[in-house]
Order: sequence, then structure tokens, then C-alpha cells
Amino acid sequence: MASVTLEKVNKVFGRDHIIKDVDLSIGDGEFVVFVGPSGCGKSTLLRLIAGLESITDGDLNIGGTVVNDLPPRERGVGMVFQSYALYPHMTVYDNMAFGLKLANTAKETVHERVMSTAKILQLEELLHRKPKALSGGQRQRVAMGRAMAREPRILLFDEPLSNLDASLRVQMRNEIARLHNRLGSTMIYVTHDQVEAMTLADKIVVLNRGHVEQVGSPHELYQRPATQFVAGFIGSPTMNFMPAELISGAAEGCRVKAAGIGEVSLPQAGDAYSQGTSLTLGVRPEHLRLEAPQGDNCFDIVNVEYLGNEVYVYLEPKAGSTLLIHRSEAPSQWQEGQQVSLVPDTEHVHLFDESGAALTLAKARSAA
Repeated sequence: MASVTLEKVNKVFGRDHIIKDVDLSIGDGEFVVFVGPSGCGKSTLLRLIAGLESITDGDLNIGGTVVNDLPPRERGVGMVFQSYALYPHMTVYDNMAFGLKLANTAKETVHERVMSTAKILQLEELLHRKPKALSGGQRQRVAMGRAMAREPRILLFDEPLSNLDASLRVQMRNEIARLHNRLGSTMIYVTHDQVEAMTLADKIVVLNRGHVEQVGSPHELYQRPATQFVAGFIGSPTMNFMPAELISGAAEGCRVKAAGIGEVSLPQAGDAYSQGTSLTLGVRPEHLRLEAPQGDNCFDIVNVEYLGNEVYVYLEPKAGSTLLIHRSEAPSQWQEGQQVSLVPDTEHVHLFDESGAALTLAKARSAA
């Protein structure tokens, strides 16, 4: 195990500034997930830690040592790639032993480590097979085993489950979680799938255009997103956003007027903003209640999705083109073509200013 610290890390490819002043601390034995949309820099950041890309500026510290100039083999990291990267002409045993043999490890130690890793990953019966005779999940376990056999201080995963079907992803996700609990290794995992991030991580790092938007536990990011980007990215279905205007603001709370909903009192401190300031109101689908239409608070239901144990109700927004979503348990009384009013749970409403930053809760609320 080892800690990882990034201090003002930057990566530039030609004219493109890919990673921008990233500061991050990862503790011994933590499971940290980098998540964000395609092109946000999460895989590049992982490759910088692995030593597969050079750092343009800043320092990378692993286990108390600055490793900027160290090659990958001297950093004590093992990497599991999206494509498995197994040698097709080698058996499972030889694939797992390959890195150890390159490091001139004693033959007895190679065998001991391969067999020990195979037992952990339940690959003992497959050691004689070649990759073409394995399923996708088995190949992924072999790729993990090859990285683990070297007994690295840090395990790195670059979207390892993206090539698997949905049911196998769930199975492998659970296997990786159990593996972390058993080994206690420091693990850094890259994914664009927020479900993987929420279920696996001790700590999530949300990246956007090369910079860190927010770092926190899954619960913290879901309940207290620091920016509108994080609020919209974390959670499925996504958070509903509606334009709003500040009617009055004080340190104890504020009152806003939202498109279609009308005026609502909220627990966010509004004393830093002037009356009439444009804001964005955010509310998650499970925190919206549907009722009979009331005056201007009238929204058209355009679709109803039945998903077994729950129902998604899609509504035409008063502003913008993104449909609003209400989520509730099945069965549902709502049908396409009906008109309803929206009643948000004010204890779970979020407000964002024009820069995308979240308004903080009033001091009395945050202290409670």
C-alpha cells in the first residue's frame, strides 16, 4: 500500500492543456474513482500516475517519494487496461507470470505469486488455457491477476469493465469491491459510469475539462454537489434544472421564483446576492411531488416509463429543451397527456449561481 499526492500537476499535449493544476491526496488503502465525461482527462491523469505519460509541470508523490522521473516499473504500480492486453499465444499462467519474469524474479517466487493470485481470483482451473478460450469476465480477471502478481503498492484500473455486458459488469464490480476489501490495497479506478463510481469508491474525484470539480464520498457528492456540473453528472436519472430568480436573500435563507413552480422559500443563504439575480434551481427526480395542476404551476406529462419497481414520469419544461423527470415507486397513477403541478421538497432543493457554484446552506442548517 502507498499514498499518492498530486501537487499542481499539469499535462500539455502541443497546444492542448489536458490536465490543469490538479491537487489531490489519496490515502493508504483508499479506493478512489476518477469519473467524468469523455475527454475530461481522467485516463490521462491515471497514465501520469502510472508513468505512461510524462508530467509537464507539478509533482507526483508516491509513498513519500517524488516519482516524476521514475519509469513505470520503479513506481510500484500495476495497471489493468480496458482492452485486457493479454498475450494470445500465452497461457493464463504465463500471462500472469510475464511481468515477474521480466523483472528477473526467482522461479520459485514467480510460481508462488501466480498461484496465490490465481487462488484469490478463482483462476486456478483456468491456468492452462489461452485467452481465446476464456469469457470476457475471465479475461478481465486474468488482466487483474497479471497486475496483482507483481504485488504493486497501487493498483490502477482504466475503465476495465466497459467491454463487458451489463450483467457481467455487475458481477465484476462486486468482485473488484471484494478484492479491495480482502487486499486493502490502494486502488485508483477510472470510469465514465457513475454507477461504478458510486458503488465502488471510498472517494470520488469528478473531473471536467482537465480540472477537478469536486472530491468527496459518494454520499457527499450526491447530497451536497459543489457545482451544477457535479449535480448534473452524479445521479441517475439526472437532476432537474429550472431557471430561477432571487426574490429576497438573507443569511438565514432565501426566497426564489422558479419557472412554472412559482415562489418558494429555501434554506440556502442568499445574502451574498442581490435581488433579481439569475439562479438555477436543481431538484432530483425523487424529491419532486406531482399534484393536480394549480394555476401557472401546470406541466404536461409527455412520457411515462415503467421500470418494474419504479416509474419515471417525463414532463415538458417551461424553459429549455431538457425534459423534467419525476421518479416514484410503481404502480403509478400518472399517464401521458395529463397535466400536473410540481411540488419540490424544499429540504432537498439545490441552488446554483451563474458561475455554476452551489449556494451554501444557511449557517444554522449546516451546523445542524
